Amino acid sequence: MKLSTRDADRYFARPEADKTGILIYGADTMRVALKRQQVLAALLGKSAEEEMRLSRIEAGELRREPAALLDAVKAVGFFPGPRAVFIDGANDLAAPACQAALEDWQPGDAQIVVTAGTLKATSKLRKMFETHRNAYAVGIYDDPPDRQEIERILSTAGLTDVPQDAMNTLVGLAGELGPGDFAQTMEKLALYKRGDSTPLTPEDIDACAPRSTEAALDDMLNVVAERRSGEIGPLLRRLQSQGTNPTTLCIGATRHFRMLYVVASDPGGPGQGIGRLRPPLFGQRRDRVMKQARLWSADQLQKALTELTDTDLLLRSAGQTAPAMAVMERALIRLAMIRR
Repeated sequence: MKLSTRDADRYFARPEADKTGILIYGADTMRVALKRQQVLAALLGKSAEEEMRLSRIEAGELRREPAALLDAVKAVGFFPGPRAVFIDGANDLAAPACQAALEDWQPGDAQIVVTAGTLKATSKLRKMFETHRNAYAVGIYDDPPDRQEIERILSTAGLTDVPQDAMNTLVGLAGELGPGDFAQTMEKLALYKRGDSTPLTPEDIDACAPRSTEAALDDMLNVVAERRSGEIGPLLRRLQSQGTNPTTLCIGATRHFRMLYVVASDPGGPGQGIGRLRPPLFGQRRDRVMKQARLWSADQLQKALTELTDTDLLLRSAGQTAPAMAVMERALIRLAMIRR
């Protein structure tokens, strides 16, 4: 049977012990792995590895020894409790072994948990699980975690006192980070708040969020938008050492100043304009953009966008001879020094 996203989330949280198995597939191996970890933990409990109630089989082994899966499914464990067999990195070459195990499965046998990469609708393995009466197939797509998923992750990490502003910050962070980085950030946040009974705050989240090249780029854009021209040089050296190229910096600056233009030029004022942004901004990020928009008039932002467009064309020009990063640095300084 094919599970919808809503039904899949419910099943991952409370898997049914009497099912034959489940196929979890998707292009993002980290997202697939996190869902596989969730369903196995919910199905078997924390001590499954120690009690030898979980068997692991690489998909490549099934091609050499197809009977290995059925043997593992039928094997009787030393410890009581539910059992599972996990097949990692499967594709259609593993379909014959999976089909034999699905057909011979009986109540009391180990559940079959299979993970795979991208599978076409015509995939034999995918069709096998989708058409089986007692097994499930779930496609995992590259969508950021929704609010319900974030609440589940917080609960697992032991973080329960989460006000609205902190939750909004986490929703925004989930859209920026990959699933693995977001999960690690939640673990770090749980350690950061260990022994602290106060509610979670956006400042706590900011302290634990990863500082990457994207964060350094945001720092540069904030410096320019806040007219702190003296800080541009040192930040630019930092970005350059991290491998950021001038064109990427120019594109990021253009995107940021277009956002400020939308906020500053709204007839209802910046407060109404910031509400039109998609995706929306929350917490400290929203407050900072509001302050920046109030420093600029719509005419000044138009001049800034014109400057950035000219710089972008210059950077891409075949006749450009000056060092590209120097061209970008002069443009950013000019932006920060536009008359108020």
